[in-house]
Amino acid sequence: MQGSTGTSIINPVVLSKRSDYCQEFMSAPPFPHVVIDDFLAPDFAQALLDTFPAFERGNAVGDSGELGGKSTVDKVRALGPAFERLDDAIKSPEFLKAIGDLTGIEGLIYDPWYLGGGTHENRNGMALDPHVDFNYHPSERWHRRLNLIVYLNPNWGADWGGCLELFRDPHADNRPSRSVSPVFNRCVIFETSEVSWHAFDTIRIPPEHEGMSRRSVALYFYTKDRPAEQTASRHTTYYVNRQLPDHFAEGRTLSRSDVAEIKQLLDVRDSHIRLLYAENTALRKAQDRGLTGNLLYLAKRAYVRFRR
Repeated sequence: MQGSTGTSIINPVVLSKRSDYCQEFMSAPPFPHVVIDDFLAPDFAQALLDTFPAFERGNAVGDSGELGGKSTVDKVRALGPAFERLDDAIKSPEFLKAIGDLTGIEGLIYDPWYLGGGTHENRNGMALDPHVDFNYHPSERWHRRLNLIVYLNPNWGADWGGCLELFRDPHADNRPSRSVSPVFNRCVIFETSEVSWHAFDTIRIPPEHEGMSRRSVALYFYTKDRPAEQTASRHTTYYVNRQLPDHFAEGRTLSRSDVAEIKQLLDVRDSHIRLLYAENTALRKAQDRGLTGNLLYLAKRAYVRFRR
């Protein structure tokens, strides 16, 4: 059931303030973004939470090919009436126009394959390093323009981590310019570009709340064109390892937790290096295959486009 229009899933108060949110979006540092509380109609947000898929139902295999602490589901229509309604809404002209009004970006295109998007669930201890996202749709000639994330975490503690972090330059800065807690029905919309560095810090759920996780719905939107000064060559998601925190200074005696933190940072760095080597090897093998490699590329493109 879709409702009267595609915007029926959005809180009417949000729609009435779209021009204010647009000004905030365009002027926000370190890059265009806006944080909107109570973004979805309350009953609809609760329906998404009530039917959020179990962790085991999603794809919990990471970029390295190993089972991890993140689970995603991109076939959202299979998750029941609430997610069917979500899908009906976000592809509607009314919804796309409303998000365009909120951000000043016109001509937004919905991704019917939810590539990289859909439901996201991260378990305790997970974190995400600063990165910029892939800049073109994997199978279309669309420019990636917006990330829209709605968090579905009731009673999330202020010190539980999992905060979305926005960075000016993670190569130089060890602290984000803005940190946003993933509380229930909070929405973050940000422009995806070559400088939209984002991450989330380590999830630290206390033992008395064991079994809880960080849940969200991630929606990505595209356009056919974008300003020439913002256009770059096609690339995949680009990660940067976190800088050492301020407390690692000359003269400090390392504690057990300090050593564990350093080891975690090194493990993440090594994981990134292994992934880059694997990607480089795959590319070289594809080049060596010549025509066969091109045919495999075309087959993959057809699979992405028609797998639904």
